[in-house]
Amino acid sequence: MRHSSLFLACFLVAAPLGVGHSQDSTGLAQDSVVHPERWPTARSPIGLDDAMETRIGQLIQKMTLRQKVGQVIQADIGSIQPDDLKTYPLGSILNGGNSAPGGNNRAAAKDWLSLADAFYNASRECDLQGGPFIPLLWGTDAVHGHNNIVGATYFPHNIGLGATRNPALLRKIGEITAREIRVTGQEWTFAPTIAVVRDDRWGRTYEGYAEHPEVTASYTGELIEGIQGVAGDPSFLQGEHVIATAKHFVGDGGTTGGKDQGNNQMSEEDLRDLQAAGYPVAINHGVQCVMASFSEWQGKRLHGHKGLLTDVLKERMGFDGFIVGDWNAHAQVPGCTATDALPVLDAGLDMYMAADSWRGLFETMLRQAESGDVDMARLDDAVRRILRVKFRAGLFDAGSPSSRPLAGKFDELGKPEHRAVARQAVRESLVLLKNNGGVLPLRSDSTIVVAGDGADNIGKQSGGWTLSWQGTGNSNDDFPGGTSIYEGIRRQVEAAGGRTMLVADDKSVTDSIAIKPDAAIVVFGEDPYAEFQGDVETLAYKPGDDKDYRLLKSYSDRGVPTVAVFLTGRPLWVNREINASDAFVAAWLPGSEGIGVADVLLTDRQGQVQHDFKGKLSYSWPRTPMQTPLNVGQAEYDPLFPYGYGLTYSDSTTLPRLSEQASGGETGLNLTEYFDRGRAIPPWRIVLTSEAERIVLTETRGGTANDAIRVVSADESAQEDIRTITWTGKGQASFALAAENPVDLSAPEFASASIKIRLRVDTPPSSDVTFALATSGGSKSISLGERISGQQPGVWHELSIPVANLATGDALKSVTAAMVIQTSGTFKMSLAKVQLDLL
Repeated sequence: MRHSSLFLACFLVAAPLGVGHSQDSTGLAQDSVVHPERWPTARSPIGLDDAMETRIGQLIQKMTLRQKVGQVIQADIGSIQPDDLKTYPLGSILNGGNSAPGGNNRAAAKDWLSLADAFYNASRECDLQGGPFIPLLWGTDAVHGHNNIVGATYFPHNIGLGATRNPALLRKIGEITAREIRVTGQEWTFAPTIAVVRDDRWGRTYEGYAEHPEVTASYTGELIEGIQGVAGDPSFLQGEHVIATAKHFVGDGGTTGGKDQGNNQMSEEDLRDLQAAGYPVAINHGVQCVMASFSEWQGKRLHGHKGLLTDVLKERMGFDGFIVGDWNAHAQVPGCTATDALPVLDAGLDMYMAADSWRGLFETMLRQAESGDVDMARLDDAVRRILRVKFRAGLFDAGSPSSRPLAGKFDELGKPEHRAVARQAVRESLVLLKNNGGVLPLRSDSTIVVAGDGADNIGKQSGGWTLSWQGTGNSNDDFPGGTSIYEGIRRQVEAAGGRTMLVADDKSVTDSIAIKPDAAIVVFGEDPYAEFQGDVETLAYKPGDDKDYRLLKSYSDRGVPTVAVFLTGRPLWVNREINASDAFVAAWLPGSEGIGVADVLLTDRQGQVQHDFKGKLSYSWPRTPMQTPLNVGQAEYDPLFPYGYGLTYSDSTTLPRLSEQASGGETGLNLTEYFDRGRAIPPWRIVLTSEAERIVLTETRGGTANDAIRVVSADESAQEDIRTITWTGKGQASFALAAENPVDLSAPEFASASIKIRLRVDTPPSSDVTFALATSGGSKSISLGERISGQQPGVWHELSIPVANLATGDALKSVTAAMVIQTSGTFKMSLAKVQLDLL
């Protein structure tokens, strides 16, 4: 191992409010039984049309068995081609977070419309065995605007919209989103998310409007009617409107520990009152689709829960549209696989989201139907529900996507009127947490430094579900017509005769202080993430990473009035950052119209307030990193900032200095969880090193170092939940889980701990593979030798390596990499989990 020392050196020092019973109870019913009579009733304003139902019945009689099976299956465009529909008469397609025309997440809008036509035209030639024409449905994750399309309007994520407390604004956002979807030829959005988030560690916290159901319930009807139109109007589901989806039914916002796809252990009463409050509202306003949740309730997967899907949602609440699944979630139901899942149909699911498993599922279900294993009455009911929505949406008479209203009118995407509404939403979503000395508003004719990695970064301010699933890898060039927060400030300051300076690095900090600015605005926060990749163990903000804190201090310590603008998908423990600033603004994830931040932070040319702060917290803000779940109304409720908090310019409140130590001295630094579900868990980061290059992997999907080592995301039990690492043999290379700052693992309980790794050897190594734990003072490599070479390729195994074999004593006070795997030969392995196992 002639380069061992060189490689290891790379890691050296270098009763809730309004609810009359206890919340989040954990008393378990042994069999997850529901009592439908205890749930609210609802009634669709549409009603069943006898003539339409007769027509549907006649159509079903003419359909082939292949067509019936196809109607209940949905494929992702990343795994199906238009020509496939000529053989497989599927009922629907979708574009998942990382799927786009030609695999290009930045494909032009015209390419999306062309692909919609191609799928539609292929469906008209579908199935040579006969049967009537059934139009295809295309669903898209347009969750904060038409967020898969370059140049569209991206609104603040739902957590920010929750802070606005403005239901009428939500209706406008629904209308605009639907209009922009129509431009590119889709008919259906997987929105709105009406989860009520009860544990902010959940990676989808920003997709919820609030921790309390009052906000979500007040928004649901407005959003549904904004997206779909008003039932009874000629434009309902047609023209400028599309099909909406209420998701995810039910309980995904209340899983234990905030684990995505986890187990909700609430009582039935809390599930009903806290988690399901938006669903009767959605049904009463005519929602046509409900998406089933990935999660469990009291240990039973929702996709297989007949009591909730059928007895409660369809029968008690009277939902007459169709229930769609989530991404291959049917495979998680006991007794089911991705390609064999009849119990899910029997439970009440109407359409499987068999994203990349559609072909196998179709062939299996067709055989099961031919052999009599399928309950044909249930299959016909599912088909009827899907056809009912297609008829209501006018798809049988709509023609090709490009021939429909608004299709191809690309100037509708991000047009000024749409951006003006998004800009308003940004203004109203901002929550002012601190304004000591009345630092804000800043005069627009001032000299202002704008700093931080979020300052001129539209991708970061837009968060996940933006052009890609995780929202990573985007540059400002990918947002034509959008404005970063810095650009919005610059425009307004320069128009008023002031001066701005963008700080990009430490040298710029020194230069910017030298020009004696009147104020500094530091924009920083969470990097983009989505779904389970955003799950966290604590609410500490980037534990072990002081970069943003030091940047704030560099100005505040020199007496420069300092304003913090925090980009985040959830409330986090940021006491140090709050202390280091004179004013602190929670900006959430504002989307493409960063100029809306300037509208509130800056005065006009005459020094008058342009827009006051309106935002109020819809999530309680934690006092410590361990203070979760934290929800208004719970016993001993003691947040740092309570639900509903938010200052305005008329408030003269002075926030005293906050404690920077949580109880017991805990800081929330993660010491035991290193890698899980496809991502490194902070403070650990994936670092790839070759003989000529060292890169920190920020892209969710993968990266490479000098073509000596490559990392890609792959699927095991969920989307992109593992990483596959390939050593090409082009020189020595390593894969590491490293921290930016050394981490102290010298506590006594770590002395007897082991590093446990779940991995799969895909291609055996051609030369020795070593493992090391790197520290500031050096490290020791051990050979994995036979433990790797002796493993059966393609089978998951667990390795357990005692920490004492790698480092002891004071060396463990400064761990720079918890794991370094290195080889000079060829080798391919997949990684699922790395953790410190305390014995």
